[in-house]
Amino acid sequence: MNNHRVIDVASVDKSFGERKVLDKVTMHVCHGEIVSVLGVSGSGKTTLFNLITGLETADRGEIRCASDIGYMLQKDLLMPWKTIEENIALPLILKGVKRSSAINEIRQYFELFGLEGTGKAYPGTLSGGMRQRAALLRTWLISGEIMLLDEPFSSVDAITRHKLHKWLKKIKEKMDLTILLITHDVEEALTLSDRIYVMGGNPASMADEIVLNSDLKDRADPVTPANPVDRADPDDHRTDTEAVADRSSARQRIFVTLEKDLERST
Repeated sequence: MNNHRVIDVASVDKSFGERKVLDKVTMHVCHGEIVSVLGVSGSGKTTLFNLITGLETADRGEIRCASDIGYMLQKDLLMPWKTIEENIALPLILKGVKRSSAINEIRQYFELFGLEGTGKAYPGTLSGGMRQRAALLRTWLISGEIMLLDEPFSSVDAITRHKLHKWLKKIKEKMDLTILLITHDVEEALTLSDRIYVMGGNPASMADEIVLNSDLKDRADPVTPANPVDRADPDDHRTDTEAVADRSSARQRIFVTLEKDLERST
């Protein structure tokens, strides 16, 4: 991870007709980060993503992106009449690569993405977790570096979501990915993120930015003798209580910001 900004949003405004949605929104994402955007429903998170990808145009301000961006929506949007390998190969085919060559090229990533043995299967025969992995691989083929994920795990159960969180962090490190994530799930944001932006207000702006200690993300909550905390850094001598307190402080700060926004909107 470095300080090179691959997404830079500066003082962006956006209105739809007479309704102003975003007001002087400023944020950034550095290479190798996972950054989450939290906010209540209707706070402008998806509008912000649409501006970053170029699907919408800002009224004022500036948006700079260092490379192509892949955008993955809440639903996997896999075509049910095509096999998994045909779905994943679609971005390459649309770029002019022959179908057979595209499928051969994408097969090399199946093991890395945990999709071994699924190439000839149809989306309807796979679990939600498997479909999300396939959709993520397809998104990566479009982007190559930067991925925008709009609540990508909201459609799967809690156990599958937990497994996908662990898998996403591993795949992010192996492939040197940069990820900007929309989520309504505070725990998901705390688990995955290097930094969290909290959107609020009407029109919306960035109400808070929370920088998370990289050590606290993999720590368990209350520790018992049967559930010890593994120290990634042998020189880390903080107590377990301090680690939990860090996460608890971040959680409390997020909820205070979100509750203020809800009070203003009621």
